[in-house]
Amino acid sequence: MKEANDNELIFGISADEKGYSFECSIESALAEANSELEELDLKIEETVESIKNLTPDCDKTDYALAVSSGALCGIMDIFLVAKPGETPLGDITDKWFGEMTERFAKVCGWDGTINEKLPVPDKLHSAIEHLEKRFKIPYDHTSAGPGLNSVYKITPNNHHFKSLAHNPTLCGLFFSILDQFSNTTHFVSQGEIFIRDYEGKFELEGTNIPSKLFSAFVNWIGHIISDNSGSNSSKGRGQGIPSPLWTWMNDVAVIRAGLGVESTEFEKDFNDFAVKLYENSYDARFQATQSIPVFINEMLVRMLYSIRRIFKFYSETPRGERSFIGLWKSCEPFSNVSVKRMLTVAHGTFCLLDVGDAVGRGFAAGGGYFNVMEFAMRLNLPGLGRFGISMMGEANRGFKVYRLNKEKWSLESDRIILVDHIEGLRILADVYDDADLLKFIDDFERSDAYEKAFNKTVELAEKRGVPQDRILKNKSDIDAYFEGGNNNG
Repeated sequence: MKEANDNELIFGISADEKGYSFECSIESALAEANSELEELDLKIEETVESIKNLTPDCDKTDYALAVSSGALCGIMDIFLVAKPGETPLGDITDKWFGEMTERFAKVCGWDGTINEKLPVPDKLHSAIEHLEKRFKIPYDHTSAGPGLNSVYKITPNNHHFKSLAHNPTLCGLFFSILDQFSNTTHFVSQGEIFIRDYEGKFELEGTNIPSKLFSAFVNWIGHIISDNSGSNSSKGRGQGIPSPLWTWMNDVAVIRAGLGVESTEFEKDFNDFAVKLYENSYDARFQATQSIPVFINEMLVRMLYSIRRIFKFYSETPRGERSFIGLWKSCEPFSNVSVKRMLTVAHGTFCLLDVGDAVGRGFAAGGGYFNVMEFAMRLNLPGLGRFGISMMGEANRGFKVYRLNKEKWSLESDRIILVDHIEGLRILADVYDDADLLKFIDDFERSDAYEKAFNKTVELAEKRGVPQDRILKNKSDIDAYFEGGNNNG
């Protein structure tokens, strides 16, 4: 159907051997529009489901349990972790590291013999001595030559931190291999990198480059484990390997040196601050101690979430409909957003107590001033890191929900337009798709009923609102139209 002008409509009709048909159909347009509406409704449903999956379903009890878990673990951190040298949990961690060192030494051939000549003649120091001999390296303080203390301020209490090869990071592995191949020691002092040649005799095992690389890697691993609980000459607790969360200051110095950029005074002071923390026994063992309440907080929240959902599943699910798959789906404590929201609240509560205690102790120890060292020793970095991960997850989910809500609003707007379009098509169908009147096509096929068919076309034109002077009402009107009697024809 094509529109000629404001008051005239022309129906496109095609004819072939099978008969007559309209070039377009309102019914087909309606069918297509309804199909689009179904597809749009499906997209809206999927978007709503995605928003639901990203929206936590936590009630007041869930939040209360999360806060309680965070508070309990925060109190544990304040009184049982505290700071290096004043940590009841730290004694347990130190013992675990010592036992691990002894077991590793036995794997590497130590027979358990105690060397009575050591400063502390016990099993742990004898195991450390065996590992130091088994995994000999050229970058230990005792083998790097004299003058390190006076010139570079390297002492037995800080050489594990300042020696880059002793850092338990990829940077430490790189410099360990480099030092073993070049018989040198790379270390950082006051934010600057220094190199010192090894004055003894050292040679990597192996006959070619790949075998020597493997030997260097094994030496690094073995020496790191031997240094977990200090050295064989330690008279007390000893200085273990440094915390990887603080040795990043050495990584900054390495990057700056590689780029040829001089370290700033702030970076030098911060590096010295990290060294002083290490000298106060803030090593990897204490960092592991700090991780204990963070880990307990994590597991406790997940357990509380699952227990609540298990009871809810059995109270709300009929006996005949219960299954292990349904139970796991209802209480699974890992990938759903509800338990992730509870973890954010729990770790946030933990950090609130920890930071509050660290700030208070910092002012108390400073005698009216803020003692930054006291604050840093009590600040639980693993807890802050875990809370940061939770906040990043919350921000990511919030952005996804915002984007999905915009998509849902756009789809709903399209749906409103499509519904109006369908309603308009239905109105047109009432006006233009009169099945009784449009049967004139069939009547045209029967020549003996042409008059009846013609009358139907007249009635159809009147229904369409065609002006009376434009309607062809009889044969003479048709003849006049085709013979030029209609000036607008």
